[in-house]
Parts: sequence; C-alpha cells; structure tokens
Amino acid sequence: MKRSGLLHAELNRIIAAMGHTDTLVIGDVGLPVPPGVPCIDLAVLPGTPPFATVFEAVFGELAVESATVASEIHAHNAAMVALKRRLENEGVPVGELTHDDFKNATARAVAVVRTGETSPYANIILHAGVTF
Repeated sequence: MKRSGLLHAELNRIIAAMGHTDTLVIGDVGLPVPPGVPCIDLAVLPGTPPFATVFEAVFGELAVESATVASEIHAHNAAMVALKRRLENEGVPVGELTHDDFKNATARAVAVVRTGETSPYANIILHAGVTF
C-alpha cells in the first residue's frame, strides 16, 4: 500500500506505463471520451472530485513536458487561465487548441480521467516528458 500521493491503483498503473510524448487527459464531467480510449471515471457527484484536486494528484506523479488546453478558457474559466500561467511560470509550455480540436486530440490519449468538475472548459491534455 502506498503511503501518500496518488492512491488510485488504475491511474498509477497508467502513469507508470506512459512513455515520452504519450498523453493523458484530465477532463470535466462533460468532456466526451472518444471510442477506444480508456476512461478512468472518478466523478461521484457534480463537483466531486473537483478538477483541481485530480490535476494536483496526477501532476505530482507524472513527468509533464507540456500541456494543452482549450483556447476558450480565456472567456469562460479564470481558474484554468491561472493554471496555464502557473504551469508556464514553472517551465511547462502550455499550448492552446479550439475546443473542437482539443476534443479531437483526446482520441490519441492513453486515457481520459473524468472528474466531477462542472465549470466550463476544465480540461487539460498532459504530454509526458522524461525524468532524465
């Protein structure tokens, strides 16, 4: 049994198996999951668990080289704009796609992690880096 950090067994397994440039999506409750992409569904109730909690748990475990968000965050989700700035300040480049292109890009993910988040555009694609 792990003492701390991310405790979800399936999510730990997926992160451990990821290679350089593989992608993992963390999404809000409404983000569609493309056919064939595994979904780790953590949603219990609207808002539970929140995107921020799941993001921090995953980000603490995964070597992240870059990230991608929907460009619509600027008009609709101040928390995601703040997260984008934080990541960039920490040296993680964050690209933007239109929400439609973002949804298309999720088809290449190793998995989509579905949160209970109900705020708009609370979605991110994490691109795996390397630890050396």
